Amino acid sequence: MRVLVVEDDRELGAEVAGGLRAVGYAVDLAETLADADLKLAVNGYDCLVLDRILPDGDGLQLLRAQREAGVRVPALMLTALDAVGDKVAGFAEGADDYLVKPFAFAELSARVGALCRRAEHPRQAVVRVGDLEVDTSRKRVRRGGILLSLGAKEFAVLELLVVRAGQVVSRTDLIEHCWDELTDPMSNVVDAVIAQLRRKLGPPIIIGTVRGAGYIVETAA
Repeated sequence: MRVLVVEDDRELGAEVAGGLRAVGYAVDLAETLADADLKLAVNGYDCLVLDRILPDGDGLQLLRAQREAGVRVPALMLTALDAVGDKVAGFAEGADDYLVKPFAFAELSARVGALCRRAEHPRQAVVRVGDLEVDTSRKRVRRGGILLSLGAKEFAVLELLVVRAGQVVSRTDLIEHCWDELTDPMSNVVDAVIAQLRRKLGPPIIIGTVRGAGYIVETAA
């Protein structure tokens, strides 16, 4: 899942981005409305974490423009503005959730996770393909009833593949959803993670390769 964090406080932005990356999200950072608008135009996101007080205006301006343009990416307002009127204004402009600073990171992570699961394609909390079970809320994977230990990036890639089981997922899609904008699209990061996943998932191989197209988890696996 890919998240855009719009926060002009560099220390806080880095802390939020680092924490979300540690639990498996791909995160891009923007410090201004203009930068955020550009990133939203170029990239696809599963969740937007948006401050209100930014150098070039109120974050609600960006949210309003996105909603008017038909962009439905779930948005969490993360701001120090805690009056009831501020919260009402946020929801009126299209926010899906509102969290006041200071905040506990565990709560932020849980709220972002809930919004990401809501994005575009509502999904079950637990996805099963054959003997593979992926708990998207608890970020746990079992195969044949055995709990597996996966890294954050491995889980992110597997989650996307099983949610789209039966469909070919290209390397480009995997990079766009599971890595941030700093990743070199020509690198072998996807192939490396797929190899690690196949090793950890064990036989029979559940992640197939479609030459020249991408990877697929067959629904009949």
